[in-house]
Amino acid sequence: MEQPKPVLILGGSGQAGGDAAALLRRWHPALPLTIAGRDMDRARRTADGLGAATAVAVDLRRGDLGLPADHRYSAVVAALWDDRLNGLRYAQHRGLPYLSISSGLVEIAPEVIASAQRASAAPVLVASHYCAGVIVLAALDAAREFDRIDTIRISAVLDEADTGGPAGRADLERWSTTTSAGLVRRDGVFGWVDGSEAQTDVTGVDGTVLPGGSIAILDVPSLALATGAPNVRFDFAVGESAGRRRGGPASFEVRIDLEGVGRAGAPFRTNRCLVHPAGQRPLTALGIALGVERLLGVRGEAVAPGLHTPEAVIDPAYAVERLMETGAAFVGATAVS
Repeated sequence: MEQPKPVLILGGSGQAGGDAAALLRRWHPALPLTIAGRDMDRARRTADGLGAATAVAVDLRRGDLGLPADHRYSAVVAALWDDRLNGLRYAQHRGLPYLSISSGLVEIAPEVIASAQRASAAPVLVASHYCAGVIVLAALDAAREFDRIDTIRISAVLDEADTGGPAGRADLERWSTTTSAGLVRRDGVFGWVDGSEAQTDVTGVDGTVLPGGSIAILDVPSLALATGAPNVRFDFAVGESAGRRRGGPASFEVRIDLEGVGRAGAPFRTNRCLVHPAGQRPLTALGIALGVERLLGVRGEAVAPGLHTPEAVIDPAYAVERLMETGAAFVGATAVS
Protein backbone atom coordinates (compact mmCIF):
# COMPACT_ATOMS: atom_id res chain seq x y z
CA MET A 1 0.00 0.00 0.00
CA GLU A 2 1.38 3.39 -0.99
CA GLN A 3 2.33 5.66 1.89
CA PRO A 4 0.28 8.90 2.09
CA LYS A 5 2.13 11.95 0.85
CA PRO A 6 2.60 14.95 3.14
CA VAL A 7 0.74 18.25 3.02
CA LEU A 8 3.22 21.01 2.15
CA ILE A 9 2.51 24.04 4.36
CA LEU A 10 4.26 27.17 3.09
CA GLY A 11 4.75 29.38 6.12
CA GLY A 12 4.14 26.36 8.34
CA SER A 13 6.38 27.68 11.10
CA GLY A 14 4.41 30.94 11.35
CA GLN A 15 1.45 31.52 13.63
CA ALA A 16 -1.42 30.59 11.29
CA GLY A 17 0.43 27.79 9.52
CA GLY A 18 1.93 26.34 12.67
CA ASP A 19 -1.37 26.30 14.55
CA ALA A 20 -3.17 24.80 11.54
CA ALA A 21 -0.54 22.06 11.40
CA ALA A 22 -1.08 21.37 15.10
CA LEU A 23 -4.85 21.04 14.55
CA LEU A 24 -4.35 18.67 11.63
CA ARG A 25 -1.99 16.59 13.72
CA ARG A 26 -4.57 16.39 16.52
CA TRP A 27 -7.43 15.47 14.17
CA HIS A 28 -5.49 13.14 11.89
CA PRO A 29 -2.44 11.70 13.70
CA ALA A 30 -1.31 9.68 10.69
CA LEU A 31 -1.47 12.56 8.20
CA PRO A 32 2.12 13.45 7.21
CA LEU A 33 3.01 17.14 7.13
CA THR A 34 5.91 19.10 5.68
CA ILE A 35 6.68 22.44 7.31
CA ALA A 36 8.17 24.80 4.74
CA GLY A 37 9.82 28.10 5.52
CA ARG A 38 12.75 30.34 4.74
CA ASP A 39 14.27 29.69 8.18
CA MET A 40 15.18 26.00 8.18
CA ASP A 41 15.95 25.87 11.90
CA ARG A 42 12.56 27.31 12.78
CA ALA A 43 10.78 24.98 10.37
CA ARG A 44 12.61 22.00 11.85
CA ARG A 45 11.66 22.98 15.40
CA THR A 46 8.01 23.20 14.37
CA ALA A 47 8.15 19.84 12.59
CA ASP A 48 9.88 18.15 15.53
CA GLY A 49 7.18 19.43 17.87
CA LEU A 50 4.43 17.97 15.68
CA GLY A 51 5.77 14.48 15.09
CA ALA A 52 5.25 12.66 11.78
CA ALA A 53 6.40 15.86 10.10
CA THR A 54 9.40 16.97 8.08
CA ALA A 55 10.91 20.37 7.40
CA VAL A 56 12.12 21.94 4.17
CA ALA A 57 13.49 25.31 3.15
CA VAL A 58 11.60 27.04 0.33
CA ASP A 59 12.24 29.97 -1.97
CA LEU A 60 8.97 31.51 -3.14
CA ARG A 61 10.83 33.40 -5.87
CA ARG A 62 11.42 30.14 -7.73
CA GLY A 63 8.88 28.22 -9.76
CA ASP A 64 10.03 24.94 -8.20
CA LEU A 65 10.05 26.59 -4.73
CA GLY A 66 13.66 25.44 -4.42
CA LEU A 67 12.45 21.92 -3.62
CA PRO A 68 14.09 18.75 -4.94
CA ALA A 69 12.38 17.34 -8.02
CA ASP A 70 11.72 13.99 -6.33
CA HIS A 71 9.70 15.46 -3.45
CA ARG A 72 6.03 14.46 -3.58
CA TYR A 73 3.09 16.06 -1.76
CA SER A 74 -0.68 15.62 -1.42
CA ALA A 75 -1.59 19.33 -1.23
CA VAL A 76 -0.03 22.78 -0.97
CA VAL A 77 -1.12 25.34 1.63
CA ALA A 78 0.00 28.97 1.38
CA ALA A 79 -0.28 30.25 4.94
CA LEU A 80 1.49 33.42 3.81
CA TRP A 81 1.41 35.93 0.94
CA ASP A 82 2.30 34.03 -2.24
CA ASP A 83 2.97 37.21 -4.23
CA ARG A 84 4.45 35.49 -7.29
CA LEU A 85 1.86 32.69 -7.18
CA ASN A 86 4.69 30.17 -7.41
CA GLY A 87 3.05 28.04 -4.75
CA LEU A 88 -0.12 27.91 -6.84
CA ARG A 89 1.78 27.13 -10.03
CA TYR A 90 3.78 24.43 -8.25
CA ALA A 91 0.51 22.80 -7.13
CA GLN A 92 -1.17 23.12 -10.54
CA HIS A 93 1.74 21.64 -12.46
CA ARG A 94 1.62 18.60 -10.18
CA GLY A 95 -2.17 18.30 -9.98
CA LEU A 96 -2.24 19.08 -6.26
CA PRO A 97 -4.99 20.84 -4.28
CA TYR A 98 -4.00 24.36 -3.20
CA LEU A 99 -5.28 26.61 -0.40
CA SER A 100 -4.45 30.29 0.14
CA ILE A 101 -5.43 32.79 2.83
CA SER A 102 -3.64 36.06 2.07
CA SER A 103 -4.93 37.38 -1.27
CA GLY A 104 -7.15 40.31 -0.31
CA LEU A 105 -10.32 41.05 -2.26
CA VAL A 106 -8.68 43.70 -4.43
CA GLU A 107 -5.62 41.48 -5.06
CA ILE A 108 -7.41 38.31 -5.98
CA ALA A 109 -7.66 38.71 -9.76
CA PRO A 110 -4.29 37.06 -10.66
CA GLU A 111 -5.09 34.08 -8.43
CA VAL A 112 -8.57 33.72 -9.91
CA ILE A 113 -7.30 33.97 -13.49
CA ALA A 114 -4.46 31.51 -12.87
CA SER A 115 -6.98 29.09 -11.37
CA ALA A 116 -9.43 29.54 -14.25
CA GLN A 117 -6.75 28.99 -16.89
CA ARG A 118 -5.96 25.57 -15.42
CA ALA A 119 -9.35 24.79 -13.91
CA SER A 120 -9.06 21.08 -14.62
CA ALA A 121 -5.64 20.73 -13.02
CA ALA A 122 -6.64 20.60 -9.34
CA PRO A 123 -8.94 22.26 -6.80
CA VAL A 124 -7.99 25.72 -5.58
CA LEU A 125 -9.55 26.88 -2.31
CA VAL A 126 -9.45 30.66 -1.96
CA ALA A 127 -9.84 31.30 1.78
CA SER A 128 -8.64 34.90 2.04
CA HIS A 129 -11.70 35.72 4.14
CA TYR A 130 -11.61 36.94 7.71
CA CYS A 131 -10.10 34.10 9.75
CA ALA A 132 -9.82 31.96 6.60
CA GLY A 133 -13.60 31.73 6.17
CA VAL A 134 -14.61 30.77 9.70
CA ILE A 135 -16.81 33.86 10.19
CA VAL A 136 -18.68 33.20 6.95
CA LEU A 137 -19.33 29.64 8.10
CA ALA A 138 -20.53 30.78 11.52
CA ALA A 139 -22.91 33.26 9.88
CA LEU A 140 -24.26 30.60 7.54
CA ASP A 141 -24.88 28.30 10.47
CA ALA A 142 -27.00 31.04 12.07
CA ALA A 143 -28.76 31.61 8.75
CA ARG A 144 -30.38 28.17 8.94
CA GLU A 145 -33.01 29.68 11.25
CA PHE A 146 -34.30 31.88 8.40
CA ASP A 147 -36.58 31.33 5.46
CA ARG A 148 -35.27 34.55 3.86
CA ILE A 149 -32.40 36.84 4.83
CA ASP A 150 -32.61 40.52 3.97
CA THR A 151 -29.64 41.98 5.84
CA ILE A 152 -26.32 40.68 7.13
CA ARG A 153 -23.93 42.84 9.11
CA ILE A 154 -20.65 41.55 10.48
CA SER A 155 -18.86 43.74 13.04
CA ALA A 156 -15.33 42.68 13.97
CA VAL A 157 -12.89 44.03 16.55
CA LEU A 158 -9.21 43.21 16.14
CA ASP A 159 -7.03 43.98 19.12
CA GLU A 160 -3.95 45.96 18.10
CA ALA A 161 -1.92 43.45 20.13
CA ASP A 162 -3.36 40.57 18.10
CA THR A 163 -2.29 41.32 14.53
CA GLY A 164 -0.32 38.08 14.26
CA GLY A 165 3.30 37.51 13.35
CA PRO A 166 5.34 39.36 10.72
CA ALA A 167 3.35 37.82 7.84
CA GLY A 168 0.01 38.74 9.40
CA ARG A 169 1.09 42.31 10.09
CA ALA A 170 2.40 42.64 6.54
CA ASP A 171 -0.96 41.44 5.20
CA LEU A 172 -2.86 44.03 7.24
CA GLU A 173 -0.55 46.82 6.13
CA ARG A 174 -0.80 45.77 2.48
CA TRP A 175 -4.60 45.51 2.54
CA SER A 176 -4.98 48.88 4.26
CA THR A 177 -2.84 50.66 1.67
CA THR A 178 -4.42 48.91 -1.34
CA THR A 179 -7.79 50.56 -0.81
CA SER A 180 -9.51 52.66 1.83
CA ALA A 181 -12.94 51.84 0.37
CA GLY A 182 -15.24 49.13 1.61
CA LEU A 183 -17.30 46.69 -0.43
CA VAL A 184 -20.99 46.42 0.45
CA ARG A 185 -24.13 45.01 -1.08
CA ARG A 186 -27.13 47.34 -0.98
CA ASP A 187 -30.50 46.50 -2.47
CA GLY A 188 -28.86 43.65 -4.35
CA VAL A 189 -26.09 45.77 -5.87
CA PHE A 190 -22.41 45.38 -4.99
CA GLY A 191 -20.63 48.72 -4.68
CA TRP A 192 -17.88 50.65 -2.99
CA VAL A 193 -18.20 53.04 -0.07
CA ASP A 194 -15.56 55.41 1.22
CA GLY A 195 -15.16 58.49 3.37
CA SER A 196 -17.98 59.17 5.78
CA GLU A 197 -20.15 56.59 4.07
CA ALA A 198 -17.71 53.85 5.02
CA GLN A 199 -17.14 55.04 8.58
CA THR A 200 -19.20 53.55 11.38
CA ASP A 201 -19.06 52.63 15.04
CA VAL A 202 -18.25 49.03 15.95
CA THR A 203 -19.57 47.83 19.30
CA GLY A 204 -17.49 45.27 21.17
CA VAL A 205 -18.88 42.36 23.13
CA ASP A 206 -18.80 44.36 26.38
CA GLY A 207 -20.59 47.34 24.83
CA THR A 208 -17.50 49.45 24.22
CA VAL A 209 -17.80 51.46 21.00
CA LEU A 210 -14.78 51.78 18.70
CA PRO A 211 -14.45 53.85 15.53
CA GLY A 212 -14.36 51.61 12.48
CA GLY A 213 -15.55 51.26 8.95
CA SER A 214 -16.59 49.04 6.10
CA ILE A 215 -13.74 47.08 4.53
CA ALA A 216 -13.14 45.30 1.22
CA ILE A 217 -13.25 41.63 2.11
CA LEU A 218 -14.35 38.38 0.48
CA ASP A 219 -16.84 37.70 3.27
CA VAL A 220 -19.25 40.21 1.70
CA PRO A 221 -19.76 38.47 -1.68
CA SER A 222 -19.50 35.04 -0.08
CA LEU A 223 -22.33 35.75 2.36
CA ALA A 224 -24.42 37.71 -0.12
CA LEU A 225 -24.31 35.04 -2.81
CA ALA A 226 -24.66 32.09 -0.42
CA THR A 227 -27.79 33.50 1.25
CA GLY A 228 -29.25 35.78 -1.41
CA ALA A 229 -29.26 38.64 1.13
CA PRO A 230 -29.56 41.95 -0.78
CA ASN A 231 -27.86 43.94 2.00
CA VAL A 232 -24.48 42.82 3.36
CA ARG A 233 -21.76 44.79 5.11
CA PHE A 234 -18.57 43.90 7.01
CA ASP A 235 -17.37 46.53 9.49
CA PHE A 236 -14.00 46.39 11.17
CA ALA A 237 -12.28 48.23 14.01
CA VAL A 238 -8.81 47.96 15.51
CA GLY A 239 -8.51 48.74 19.21
CA GLU A 240 -8.38 47.30 22.69
CA SER A 241 -10.46 44.14 22.99
CA ALA A 242 -12.71 43.21 25.89
CA GLY A 243 -10.14 40.67 27.04
CA ARG A 244 -7.42 43.26 27.50
CA ARG A 245 -9.82 45.70 29.13
CA ARG A 246 -10.42 43.02 31.76
CA GLY A 247 -6.68 42.77 32.32
CA GLY A 248 -6.17 39.57 30.31
CA PRO A 249 -4.75 38.78 26.89
CA ALA A 250 -6.17 40.13 23.64
CA SER A 251 -9.48 38.46 22.81
CA PHE A 252 -11.33 37.89 19.55
CA GLU A 253 -14.74 39.51 18.96
CA VAL A 254 -17.14 39.37 16.02
CA ARG A 255 -20.82 40.23 16.06
CA ILE A 256 -23.08 38.60 13.46
CA ASP A 257 -26.43 40.35 12.86
CA LEU A 258 -29.02 38.79 10.56
CA GLU A 259 -32.47 40.13 9.66
CA GLY A 260 -35.19 38.68 7.48
CA VAL A 261 -38.09 36.25 7.69
CA GLY A 262 -38.09 33.22 9.98
CA ARG A 263 -39.26 29.69 9.27
CA ALA A 264 -42.71 30.58 10.61
CA GLY A 265 -43.08 33.32 7.99
CA ALA A 266 -42.81 36.26 10.43
CA PRO A 267 -40.10 38.96 10.57
CA PHE A 268 -37.09 37.56 12.41
CA ARG A 269 -33.65 38.78 13.43
CA THR A 270 -30.77 37.34 15.40
CA ASN A 271 -27.41 38.48 16.67
CA ARG A 272 -24.53 36.29 17.76
CA CYS A 273 -21.31 37.51 19.35
CA LEU A 274 -18.50 35.09 18.59
CA VAL A 275 -15.61 35.41 21.03
CA HIS A 276 -12.36 33.61 21.73
CA PRO A 277 -10.15 34.39 24.73
CA ALA A 278 -6.97 33.64 22.77
CA GLY A 279 -7.58 36.09 19.93
CA GLN A 280 -7.88 35.54 16.19
CA ARG A 281 -5.04 33.05 15.80
CA PRO A 282 -6.99 29.85 16.69
CA LEU A 283 -9.81 30.78 14.30
CA THR A 284 -7.53 31.43 11.33
CA ALA A 285 -5.75 28.15 11.98
CA LEU A 286 -9.12 26.40 12.17
CA GLY A 287 -10.17 27.81 8.79
CA ILE A 288 -7.00 26.45 7.19
CA ALA A 289 -7.34 23.03 8.81
CA LEU A 290 -10.99 22.70 7.77
CA GLY A 291 -10.02 23.54 4.20
CA VAL A 292 -7.21 20.98 4.12
CA GLU A 293 -9.56 18.28 5.42
CA ARG A 294 -11.96 18.88 2.55
CA LEU A 295 -9.33 19.26 -0.15
CA LEU A 296 -7.82 15.90 0.77
CA GLY A 297 -11.16 14.17 1.21
CA VAL A 298 -10.35 13.00 4.73
CA ARG A 299 -13.77 14.38 5.65
CA GLY A 300 -16.29 13.89 2.88
CA GLU A 301 -15.35 13.38 -0.73
CA ALA A 302 -12.27 15.06 -2.15
CA VAL A 303 -13.04 18.43 -3.74
CA ALA A 304 -13.29 18.46 -7.54
CA PRO A 305 -10.84 20.50 -9.66
CA GLY A 306 -11.73 24.16 -10.06
CA LEU A 307 -11.99 27.31 -7.97
CA HIS A 308 -13.72 27.08 -4.58
CA THR A 309 -14.45 29.17 -1.48
CA PRO A 310 -14.86 27.85 2.09
CA GLU A 311 -18.67 28.07 2.20
CA ALA A 312 -18.92 26.05 -1.01
CA VAL A 313 -17.12 23.00 0.41
CA ILE A 314 -17.29 23.11 4.24
CA ASP A 315 -20.40 22.30 6.28
CA PRO A 316 -21.19 25.31 8.53
CA ALA A 317 -22.58 23.14 11.35
CA TYR A 318 -19.39 21.07 11.43
CA ALA A 319 -17.27 24.23 11.37
CA VAL A 320 -19.15 25.62 14.40
CA GLU A 321 -18.69 22.31 16.21
CA ARG A 322 -14.95 22.55 15.64
CA LEU A 323 -15.05 26.23 16.68
CA MET A 324 -16.42 25.29 20.07
CA GLU A 325 -13.65 22.72 20.48
CA THR A 326 -11.02 25.45 20.11
CA GLY A 327 -12.48 27.40 23.04
CA ALA A 328 -14.64 29.84 21.07
CA ALA A 329 -18.14 30.69 22.31
CA PHE A 330 -21.23 32.57 21.29
CA VAL A 331 -22.25 35.08 23.96
CA GLY A 332 -25.21 37.42 24.24
CA ALA A 333 -26.98 35.74 21.34
CA THR A 334 -30.60 36.82 20.88
CA ALA A 335 -33.40 36.02 18.46
CA VAL A 336 -36.31 38.42 17.95
CA SER A 337 -39.49 37.75 15.98
